[in-house]
Amino acid sequence: MELQRHVCRSLHDDHVATLALLARLEALLGRHARNSAPASDDPAVARLLKDLITAVETEIGVHFAFEEEATFPLLAASGGGEMVELLVSEHGSILPLARRLVALAKRARDAGFTAETWSEFHGTGAELIARLVSHVEKEEMGFLPALDEALDESTDGKLALELAARR
Repeated sequence: MELQRHVCRSLHDDHVATLALLARLEALLGRHARNSAPASDDPAVARLLKDLITAVETEIGVHFAFEEEATFPLLAASGGGEMVELLVSEHGSILPLARRLVALAKRARDAGFTAETWSEFHGTGAELIARLVSHVEKEEMGFLPALDEALDESTDGKLALELAARR
């Protein structure tokens, strides 16, 4: 199904960007075992750490808050209450995990990985990948198509402007 509403396409674009970032993280974790830290001064590692920090601090939290405050109530009102409850619950477990990964990424950016911090980064990153990929899949298959159907043109326009203003 092709999304017709502007706000739905914007949220979809966020998902695509998040999945691309998670694929880069997964590739790093796959190249380095939990007991074999990469050099954090490696340009690709440094870029990934920077991108993870930026995504969590400026994008993912904004995305989640927008969904919870502006779009989930609309979906709940149109009969999607159970889906909304599940997605809100997942936000509640994903965001603290993402913030923990950012704290570890900042430490690595500033001082490199130790065996302990790499092991924790590796485990936290793997858990975040699993949870966030599953979450995005649910939103892509259920939430966005339902929201796309529930919105009228006027509400879509207002939401698209609100999302742009939050960024």
